[in-house]
Amino acid sequence: MWLRRTAVCAITVPLAFLVFRDSPVRLSATERAAVQPAPKAGAQRPAIVSRAQWHANEALVKDVVASTGTVRTVFIHHTGHPNGYSCADSPGLLRAMEESHIRDQGWDDIGYNFVVDRCGTVYEGRAGSIGRSVLGAHTTGFNAHSVGIAALGTFDPGVPGPKALIEGIAKVGAWKLDRAVNPRGFVRMVSSNDDSLYRRGKAVYLHTVAGHRDTYQTHCPGEALYAQLPAIRTEMARLRALKR
Repeated sequence: MWLRRTAVCAITVPLAFLVFRDSPVRLSATERAAVQPAPKAGAQRPAIVSRAQWHANEALVKDVVASTGTVRTVFIHHTGHPNGYSCADSPGLLRAMEESHIRDQGWDDIGYNFVVDRCGTVYEGRAGSIGRSVLGAHTTGFNAHSVGIAALGTFDPGVPGPKALIEGIAKVGAWKLDRAVNPRGFVRMVSSNDDSLYRRGKAVYLHTVAGHRDTYQTHCPGEALYAQLPAIRTEMARLRALKR
């Protein structure tokens, strides 16, 4: 089953070229206070295009979905698609991605829990992700207690995610993240796979909203989108502070 629980972002680079600005950190006693849950209500569920609406091929799905438990971390990815797509074509891109993840990569289903396109439309990825906290195949060693949200596109240096995409990611992240967890804080996570940057059983502190590169040898979610993680955290906190 390890093959079906590996990371999704397809492009990896040598470790020497990675920049871990938001890597797990060792916190002082004062900083550890920031890890404590924030008393914020969870955000409302955003509009989401279901698998039935984007016509996912359910006949391809191999296994029954498994629960991940309480979501304590949001991992941000990008899919690697060219950015010039029409948003009307997003459902077709998802169908092709689903087929690739299952037939080519050997996973049970599409790896990400949710996908957001450049128009800010949120799509259900892995089956069951709307109704439950479903275990994805997006962040090797850290799929448990996390949700994987992928930006449809490629966000290399100089190609930031558009405002609508950033807002869409923040909406679904603010909704799925456990309401007791601070989106601008840190969380303690434990690696479950030696193929991550951290040996199995290693406990690390991560930003609540982290990039794929923070736990795996990859440049995902792209340098530009990675630099926008602080904006995503801020927007998530704003959404969760609103009265429901």
